[in-house]
Amino acid sequence: MSVGIGPGMLAGQVLLGKCLAGACRKSCDALFARSSLGRWGGFLLGLAAIGGWGFGLPLVAAETPQDGTLQNGVTSRFAAVECGGSYRHHLQGVCADADAIYWSFTTTLVKTDLAGKVLREIPVANHHGDLCQVDGKVYVAVNLGKFNRPAGEADSWVYVYDANSLDELARHEVPELVHGAGGMGFHDGKFIVIGGLPDGTPENYLYEYDESFRFRRRHVLDSGWTRLGIQTAAYHDGQWWFGCYGNDLLVTDAEFRLVGQYKYDCGLGIEGLPDGRMLSAGGKCEGDAGCRGWVKLVTPQELHMAPKK
Repeated sequence: MSVGIGPGMLAGQVLLGKCLAGACRKSCDALFARSSLGRWGGFLLGLAAIGGWGFGLPLVAAETPQDGTLQNGVTSRFAAVECGGSYRHHLQGVCADADAIYWSFTTTLVKTDLAGKVLREIPVANHHGDLCQVDGKVYVAVNLGKFNRPAGEADSWVYVYDANSLDELARHEVPELVHGAGGMGFHDGKFIVIGGLPDGTPENYLYEYDESFRFRRRHVLDSGWTRLGIQTAAYHDGQWWFGCYGNDLLVTDAEFRLVGQYKYDCGLGIEGLPDGRMLSAGGKCEGDAGCRGWVKLVTPQELHMAPKK
């Protein structure tokens, strides 16, 4: 296939080449999101991805600044941080509001400020999983039974906490999650709860509830088998983001149609931010020293440029 290169596309070639070479990395996001090339941005991206125009360079996204710096000199209160505490069990998920980050460490629920300083921590039942924050409340997917087993062995719940004090407010049983409730997100008046998956199951399941946790429906995600199902969930930038163990990120549209599957590790937490970026969580356990967790900043553009599964 031959492609004609006009003046506009040639300008895009030069600018994209500089971006990929690192000469103007700060303008990469602008190139793809809102450059004067307009709709050609996606086409340019596609050509570069297949080695077009002979750059001889791998396709990479501009690295997101981790210090809260945004484009055009604008700053954000969010930056890459490590949670100030260490805990017995590993990180399961994160969420945030304008002033705090909430961390679920399986048997400890933690609230920190945006710099990672611990403000409050409470012991919780095993197994508290991924979580989300909605209107001053923190919602956590909880399984008191077994994960990834045939139906009948899980004991699935959503626990609700006050975001300020972490006082428990309510518990909602979600028995439809027959393989164990492990994570959740919220958008447009509905909660999506995700969780475990028996070995070899060729699809994942997303369970939809209204704001009173009345079950609405189960969505089937044609993702193929993922290790232990789906661990984390968030809605951001018009899409659902689902993190799985084994460097597996599933992305769907708002109607849960799969639009991408990438080799990216966010199985310990993924969260959208109001400034357009996202928090991607990681963690490590070191014997008697306990388990730590941290978040870094990424953009949706970066995640869509991760290697495809």
